Amino acid sequence: MATKATVYKVQLQIADMDRHYYQDHSLTLAQHPSETEERLMVRVLAFILNASDTLSFSKGLSDEGEPELWDKNLNGDINLWVEFGQSDEKWLRKASGRAKQVKLYAYGGRSVPNWWKQIQSSLARYSNLQVWEIPEEQVKALALLAARNLQLQCNISDKQIWLSNSSDSLMIEPVLLKDFS
Repeated sequence: MATKATVYKVQLQIADMDRHYYQDHSLTLAQHPSETEERLMVRVLAFILNASDTLSFSKGLSDEGEPELWDKNLNGDINLWVEFGQSDEKWLRKASGRAKQVKLYAYGGRSVPNWWKQIQSSLARYSNLQVWEIPEEQVKALALLAARNLQLQCNISDKQIWLSNSSDSLMIEPVLLKDFS
């Protein structure tokens, strides 16, 4: 018998001073049985950083032909393709060919610098690719905020992300590894 996904309800209040984006969002996320709370919360963070009225989670892990998070226009064109973890060059090439912009949020602690050293030169040619690293200690702190019913206030200013719930707050500072060329 297959293990079922865990459902998370997330209420976001986003105040992004960098992009002048101020909006509330209600998300329903399914945590795949193999997915950690760290990864789930990195997905939430990526949504916060790229929030728009058309940004949405796809079928994700169950459909390998799609990103887990994307922004599509009315014609079905993919404006933004968001990936997580330490993707390989082949997958990022596919994403870069199908979307106007691709963002990868890498996490995984000490393995990220090694992964980046191996893949960096092969990704240089993708002018629509941006790669961010979320530092390990910040990912762990982010996972501590996870709750099945989560209310988060998000303030972004000068590339610093402040997240708070009713009892805790933390600052996240993603590190830009590769910007759009």
